[in-house]
Amino acid sequence: MRLPRALAPRTVVSAHCDLPCGIYDPAQARIEAESVKAIAEKFQYSDDEAFKERAIFIKEERAELCKHHLWVLWTDYFKAPHFEKYPNLNQLFNEATKLAGASGVKGSMDPAVADQLLAKIEEISKIFWETKQA
Repeated sequence: MRLPRALAPRTVVSAHCDLPCGIYDPAQARIEAESVKAIAEKFQYSDDEAFKERAIFIKEERAELCKHHLWVLWTDYFKAPHFEKYPNLNQLFNEATKLAGASGVKGSMDPAVADQLLAKIEEISKIFWETKQA
């Protein structure tokens, strides 16, 4: 059955993402990673076991949120042309999400590990903003 011409779309549009790109920003991951680092630093200077337990719990929540924001960028914002132009992008995301996970800040209270995560997020951020200029 064919649709009458009056019901056919008059304008065909396309977009490279599922929502307007303005919703994506690596700053969300960076903010969570900065929280993780601040918590790890406070943890180092405390002798209060209850505080330390709470710090670990909150740090792990923030790390999971950081990983989530990285995954959203990786899977929803960046598309094939980005990965072609920036061949190291998949590796950066792989390293960053691992640093946000159990082998990184979730498994460590060392602020230096958080610094490593922040450095990866900064590399991703630079690429992200370059793609926004295009």
